[in-house]
Amino acid sequence: MKIKTFAVERWMDDYEDLAINNIAETCVDSMTVRALLEMTGKTEEIVKKLLDMRLTYGHIPGSPSLRQGIAGLYESLTEDNILVMNGGSAANFMIFYSLIEPGDRVISVNPTYQQLYSIPESFGAKVDILPLKAEDGFLPDLDKLAEMATPDTKMICINNPNNPTGSLMDRDMLEKIVEIARGCGAWLHCDEVYRMLVHEPGMDVPSVADLYDKGISTGSMSKAFSLAGLRVGWIAGCKDFVDKCMIRRDYTTISCGMIDDVLASIGLEYKEKILERNIAIVSNNAAILDSWVESESRISYVKPQGGTTAFIHYDYEIPSRDFCRRLVEMNGTLLVPGECFDMEYYLRIGYAFDPDVLSRGLEGISEFLRQLEQEGL
Repeated sequence: MKIKTFAVERWMDDYEDLAINNIAETCVDSMTVRALLEMTGKTEEIVKKLLDMRLTYGHIPGSPSLRQGIAGLYESLTEDNILVMNGGSAANFMIFYSLIEPGDRVISVNPTYQQLYSIPESFGAKVDILPLKAEDGFLPDLDKLAEMATPDTKMICINNPNNPTGSLMDRDMLEKIVEIARGCGAWLHCDEVYRMLVHEPGMDVPSVADLYDKGISTGSMSKAFSLAGLRVGWIAGCKDFVDKCMIRRDYTTISCGMIDDVLASIGLEYKEKILERNIAIVSNNAAILDSWVESESRISYVKPQGGTTAFIHYDYEIPSRDFCRRLVEMNGTLLVPGECFDMEYYLRIGYAFDPDVLSRGLEGISEFLRQLEQEGL
């Protein structure tokens, strides 16, 4: 099996050690175990439970408490619709591993998380790309999608909120995409790891797993819940599909870690507190980012509506990889080049962490922009 290099991950591995101000990070400011347990008011009781825990394989599909907690994030699902995986990335992989065969046709948006097109391509699928354009707010052109969604389409892949752009599809748009998928009989896979991080209060953003019997959602404790170190993600979908994934999961995962399971269950039990914390961080830092974009005449973006990332366009004659390499070497400010998403003259920035780090990183970019202007670029 041949597969393309995962561009974002390789970039991060190559340059993260040079970062002083890492503004490429996509998780909301990571929580400590202590902070998570203190939310419960039962730290000593939980620690004793963990110390006395026998480290067996545990519940193979995930504990009932964890799967019930995950199901509570959806409108109509139960624990039977949930399969726990080692992170959202493993969940995405398992979906393609369970459904995609050589010769299948898959439609994926781009820019997006590279798994959504590179993995099905590696399994021998023909992957057609629906470009997301800035002039459309980085939202899919539904007329174009309907034209592409022919009867031989096996799967349509979307990402909501979108990584890297922060664009957000509301209920109306998602229901229209469901109708397109239903019309050609395709599965609809949506990477929803940022779904709980909607910037506008009250905006209705359902999961495709609640909208369509062939809708599949992936989620994670990493982004919206600030618990990436647990490596807990999941697949949500109809029971028959979840059972199909379980058969293949026996070959790849067996079970997830018992301690991870306990801590993730606590995170979901106290999700309101965590999300209140995290949405406040995102809202505050999004305002810092917006003010900086307004201050730089040759920088622009489509303002993100959800998630933790934005896709910044720059008006300088320098390839994005060179831009980001020179930037981190100059003052330790780390971004992700648009090249990693097959889009030049763009930069992905994360903004959901310590606001002082964000501010210093933005100052570092401005310093570099002044250097480019001196060079006549």
